[in-house]
Amino acid sequence: MHVVAAPDKFRGTASAAEVADAVVRGARAAGGTGTALPMADGGEGTLAVLGGANRRSTVTGPLGEPVEAGWRFDGTTAVIEMAAASGLLLAGGAEENQPLDATTAGTGELVREAVEVGARRVIVAVGGSATTDGGLGALRAMGSSVRYRSVELLVACDVRTRFTDAAEVFGPQKGASPAQVEMLRRRLVRLAQQYEEDFGVDVVDLPRAGAAGGLAGGLAALGAELVDGIDLVAEELGLDEVLEGADLMVTGEGQLDATSWEGKVVGGVSAYAAATGLPVLVVAGRIHADLAGRTDAVSLLERFGVERAMSDTAACVEAVVAEVVAEAAGR
Repeated sequence: MHVVAAPDKFRGTASAAEVADAVVRGARAAGGTGTALPMADGGEGTLAVLGGANRRSTVTGPLGEPVEAGWRFDGTTAVIEMAAASGLLLAGGAEENQPLDATTAGTGELVREAVEVGARRVIVAVGGSATTDGGLGALRAMGSSVRYRSVELLVACDVRTRFTDAAEVFGPQKGASPAQVEMLRRRLVRLAQQYEEDFGVDVVDLPRAGAAGGLAGGLAALGAELVDGIDLVAEELGLDEVLEGADLMVTGEGQLDATSWEGKVVGGVSAYAAATGLPVLVVAGRIHADLAGRTDAVSLLERFGVERAMSDTAACVEAVVAEVVAEAAGR
């Protein structure tokens, strides 16, 4: 049996690469074969699965302090993960973040530097942000729109939120109080008007424009294309080709819930597998009660207990896959 491992990260316990390698080890332990293809959906971890950082730059952090951000450039294409420059963790998490002041300037500085060193194609992954500035900080840092006219800007999104809904949907996650959420919402409404006046682009009803607190919409005003991150990553990594000849795909993430099928890795790669009739096994740290009873999903917490599932995630994944492959082989 040949198994394709296409998981997301298990946040806080294992990277996508670690989980994918564990799946392959499990398949081989049971006499099968495996291909590791760690995935991401435009959120945190996208840079890692697309080759990892090979450059580092000092840019403006989300709260104005300098931070060192890793990014990738292969001579033609640049990959930038906004969490590395404007991420919530850099702001100290929701507890220490300053939602009204958090800026995407550092992400814009990375885009500008990428273009200045010769990138003709720039992928911006926009998950994990501290910001709800509608991308204004980034656009100001990027400077004149003229320099981007011959550049393909692709924004990898893992949500389809409207621009002016970004404050209400994501603001509380970034530490915003109800009063601050309303202030941020009004600011986004004004920014949408400003972008239409300055660039002739109406971002209000543009799908995905609210990603990263509106950064996606700001970049769209400048001419960027907003795409589903999972599809972009799948195309970059050649998922369709990897699935050819496979007998099983294993995917997973730290917590499986209804949103796992809304632009996330699990739902995205499952759709690719379904298109070829390939069976899918989902391995998750925790499975939400609403999804309990799914025969194609295994909860590590239920199977191994909290302590082991959290402290030795990769070994737990390996054990589950080895058992499934052995059972399929009649062992």
